[in-house]
Amino acid sequence: MSRNGGQILVDQLRIQGAEAVFSVPGESFLSVLDSLYELQGEIRLVVARHEGGAANMADAHAKLTGKPGICLVNRGPGATQAAVGVHTAFQDSTPMLVLVGQGPLGFLGRESFQEIDHRIFFSELTKWSGQIDRVDRIPEMIRRAYQIALQGRPGPVALSLPEDVLAATADVSDAAPHVVTRPHPSDADIALVFEMLESARRPLVIVGGGGWTADTSRLLRAFVETNQLPVVASFRCQDYLDNDSPSYIGYAGLAVHPVVAGAFQTADLVIAVGARLGEASTARYTLIDVHDQRQKLIHVHLGPEELGAVYRADLPINSGYEAFAGALAGHSPVDSSAWRDWADTLRSGYLDQLDPVEAPGDLNLASVVRHVSDRVPRDAIVTNGAGNFTVWAHRYHQFHEYRTQLGPTSGSMGYGVPAAVAAKIAAPDRVVICWTGDGDASMSIMELAVAMQHGLDPIILLVDNGMLATMRMHQERHYPGRVFGSELVNPDFVQLARSFGAHAELVERTEDFADAFERCLDADVASLLDLRLDPEQVTPTTTMSGERSDAEARKHSS
Repeated sequence: MSRNGGQILVDQLRIQGAEAVFSVPGESFLSVLDSLYELQGEIRLVVARHEGGAANMADAHAKLTGKPGICLVNRGPGATQAAVGVHTAFQDSTPMLVLVGQGPLGFLGRESFQEIDHRIFFSELTKWSGQIDRVDRIPEMIRRAYQIALQGRPGPVALSLPEDVLAATADVSDAAPHVVTRPHPSDADIALVFEMLESARRPLVIVGGGGWTADTSRLLRAFVETNQLPVVASFRCQDYLDNDSPSYIGYAGLAVHPVVAGAFQTADLVIAVGARLGEASTARYTLIDVHDQRQKLIHVHLGPEELGAVYRADLPINSGYEAFAGALAGHSPVDSSAWRDWADTLRSGYLDQLDPVEAPGDLNLASVVRHVSDRVPRDAIVTNGAGNFTVWAHRYHQFHEYRTQLGPTSGSMGYGVPAAVAAKIAAPDRVVICWTGDGDASMSIMELAVAMQHGLDPIILLVDNGMLATMRMHQERHYPGRVFGSELVNPDFVQLARSFGAHAELVERTEDFADAFERCLDADVASLLDLRLDPEQVTPTTTMSGERSDAEARKHSS
């Protein structure tokens, strides 16, 4: 049966298991939209207000479902605006299929309307970027895109879709569903892991990366608890091990806690499962020194290209994480007496830092985050964008189930709100909390309209201190008293949220938060709390004036 390119493409998405398409519609792929119209009961079309929001939604949806997120945007400006979410997917190892409308093949090369060679543009942001130049190759190319996005280290793939190719017709067979293979560790690999453990005195496990499953988390927990091993989560992967586990000691990331830093400094063996050991999770490559690597390293990764890319591994293992964790969990335990007291001390240090500390102003953000953590269900999904507010969210919230944390390891602002919308689409019956800042929210607050349009009820907790706090903090550290470009003049976020039809309130005191939060939980629409924070609260343990004073003291001493 002859079909046009749009019909063929949408049929392939259905066959490959697509559940939702996140898009800002463009005229170059009208045939795709028309074909999605026919499959409304099978594939949900979610129209974002900005292409960056669509890409971030696709990333969040992929993280929750394990399937490639589908981002469908137009050529030129649409592609460039979506790039922020594609970059996040690449650094987060999230499978994504970026479908980009393109001008007619005959016009390309003339700098025609909105023309960009998307293959070149996306080449450093994706695992593969291609262009479909013939309508009869659509099934082959879509199946290949799925295969590449999921095989090895997961990541985004971009395909350019010329307008005339989508309009053309062909009588072509559909492609078979993709089949992903996962490497397994050898018996020799597992034997060496336990040999190195038996020789260690201070072993440390760090977990993270894309390609995990809930079973991976369960199996790894059995292994680390049986062997009484301390576990660190890499940046924004705090949900990979239940934080109630006696093995969990915190996360490695921006503003790393001294407990975690000390664990790396005293460890003699590091077992990295999935974590790339990037800049954020190694405190700018200092927790493990690239040139003077004190700790022995077992590095387990889906992508063989990651093994030895930065750090020399004493035992590199190319393996799927579930297979690796299963092999570990099925092995007899080692004698952990050498590190048992050390691990207990690390765990106690983690628990101690959960207690909120005194803070300037009427609203203590640490107490607010602790209340949220204690109040929401264990399967509640927590999203965030980027900014200093995330230090509180990461330090004081406890995660219990795999894939309850959605945050950009790329450090990209504007992620939290669209991720919360996508989370509600993927898991409508679960509580979804978004932590965002005034600068962060200003980049994507328009996606609240998508939540209202689809009847979704995420709760947005907006930390409002009238500045880009991360930039202001660094300015005070390095150029004290010379603040420039980091102040914000904000809208009335409460009125702004209400203009979308959302429930919204202003909270200025710690004692008022609990009741306001309950009203959000009871609301049947999206809600927003504007948390008015004293600008002095720059991190849980420092103040803005303290940063300035310390910088002045260093300046005078030098």
